[in-house]
Amino acid sequence: MYAAVVTSFDTPPRYQEHPEPVARGRDEMVVDVLATALHPRVRSQADGSHYTSTDELPLVPGIDAVVRDPKGRIRYTVLDDTTLGAMAERTVIEADRSVVLPAGIDPVQVAAAMNPVMSSWMALRRRIDFARRQRVLILGATGNAGRMAVQVARRFGAGQVIAAGRDSARLARLAADSTCTFDELAKAADVDVVLDYVWGEPAARAMTDVLTARADRGKQLTWIQIGSVAGPTAAVPSAALRSARFQIVGSGIGSVPGRDFLKELPKMAAAVAEGAFDVRARAVPLAQVAEAWPATAGTADRIVFVP
Repeated sequence: MYAAVVTSFDTPPRYQEHPEPVARGRDEMVVDVLATALHPRVRSQADGSHYTSTDELPLVPGIDAVVRDPKGRIRYTVLDDTTLGAMAERTVIEADRSVVLPAGIDPVQVAAAMNPVMSSWMALRRRIDFARRQRVLILGATGNAGRMAVQVARRFGAGQVIAAGRDSARLARLAADSTCTFDELAKAADVDVVLDYVWGEPAARAMTDVLTARADRGKQLTWIQIGSVAGPTAAVPSAALRSARFQIVGSGIGSVPGRDFLKELPKMAAAVAEGAFDVRARAVPLAQVAEAWPATAGTADRIVFVP
């Protein structure tokens, strides 16, 4: 079969022949891949920079996919850390890490939506006790996952959703209650939850701006760290942790148990399949992976490779 194969962390994957996958465990099955998306998490997997990387090569990247199982059923699946990911004609999945999708779904749309939806969905459902009517600020809302987070927060009954980013034109197109740039975060100070896709120096500065402007520093503010597009580290001011009722939690692999992901998968898949989210996807043949990989970084549409 053919697959996108990483042979060096310094170069994009290349489309080449790869050994056929083999199911070894009782719960494993070989499936045909229908669609698999190029998420930022996949990029960090392929360049070895993600915190789960084992540095093992060669590597077929891809952390989730829409697949067809041996009985012809269409499934959405997430893959464990493995050197045989989803960017291949076929791969191996564990049945209990997948969910059967309804007939007639669009594999490209589901593949594009599930991972970015999952980031905010799991944060609000499994990392904190999110309550209806709470106010949510999304840092990095103009990215694909941030844009989905606006929609997820609304679905869960947020009282107000404020989208923050650097591109005013893209902010204006979001379905948020209000928007602000990173220089205007004082206007969003009195929120209850921050979903942070940015981290780095901008997030550290944002913490100071938000906490300083809060009307009541004794009211709980929970900052959920999800992404790190601005940098892997942030110099959090010590005063931020002492001068306000403020907590920082992370949401991702490890901080959310696998069993929690599995419990939420059917609900997420149903919501995506029923068209609950505005999905922007562009299908690209997997054979073009080497050309599409660098050219699509930072694009608004989620690239979905189709074997």
